[in-house]
Amino acid sequence: MNINIYYGGRGIIDDPCLFVLDKMQEILEELRVNVTRYNLYEMKNTIPTLPQTLKDCDGIILATTVEWYGIGGYMQQFLDACWLFGDKEKIAGIYMCPVVMSTTWGERESKLYLSTSWEILGGKLCKGLCGYIENSMVLEMNEQYIKVIERETENIYRTISQRMSNFPASNQVIKQKAAVPKSTNLTPQESEQLSEYVSDDSYVQRQKQDIQELTSLFRDMMEEESGGDEQYLNVFRKCFKPQAGFEAEYSISIEGKKNKLILSVHGPKFECYYGTLEQPDVEVGLDRATMEEIVSGRMTFQRAFMSGAMKTKGDFRVLRTLDQLFMFEEFK
Repeated sequence: MNINIYYGGRGIIDDPCLFVLDKMQEILEELRVNVTRYNLYEMKNTIPTLPQTLKDCDGIILATTVEWYGIGGYMQQFLDACWLFGDKEKIAGIYMCPVVMSTTWGERESKLYLSTSWEILGGKLCKGLCGYIENSMVLEMNEQYIKVIERETENIYRTISQRMSNFPASNQVIKQKAAVPKSTNLTPQESEQLSEYVSDDSYVQRQKQDIQELTSLFRDMMEEESGGDEQYLNVFRKCFKPQAGFEAEYSISIEGKKNKLILSVHGPKFECYYGTLEQPDVEVGLDRATMEEIVSGRMTFQRAFMSGAMKTKGDFRVLRTLDQLFMFEEFK
């Protein structure tokens, strides 16, 4: 017989749940049961893969400590992983024994929560064990409490070895009607592989980077197809009115565009292109709608700045010259 123990507490020294589990494991091993313990607090990044460990076991013990409210995050994460990635056919034949020790209150509610969760997953139940223990030393020094642990452990062994039946639970009916997860059309083997990827932080981060790169790539492709970038360049070239002896370089950042619009003015010579400029005289930031208003002649750079629609940094005297260099109203 194989029994797995999943401990969802924090592993602190005076946790009464640890004493109960040690005692239960000792008794089960005396009964020649193969016991494997999984401390969830030591396996934070691999909890999604733990449903794979249910394959070869006949029963499990879900143990946690109530320190303020509820079963705790580690145990909840494990139950979520069983629901998302677990082999429901295998779970249907596994007995689960809930063990909840509380240092505050709510041990009965948490024990019921574990039992209900396992029933919804389709598994079978053992009676379980719960109690309020303010100090673990009280538990260790009380022979009556130790006898309770021994008796319940023997009941677990008897229930699993004899494959005792349970009455049907309404949770099964509710699961079939209202709590059916979205079908992913994956085999149990594929679900296990997926859970491995979920627990791999480097894989998840790499996927996020790939998505961002693809998004940027498609945005650039759409801009090239629409001709929007080239249209701005043509408008600025046609509307350029040189100012004798004036030289300046502008860097315009348009929201949604990867590269900045560079305007380089050297007397009668003018260049405009998309790229980067290390030390422009003026840096401008605006959204696409404001840019459309300006190039269509319905708004000036100065008015956009005064209204707050355009952010600038640099020499403001050079900024004011923009409306003299580019006469969009005449082009309109």
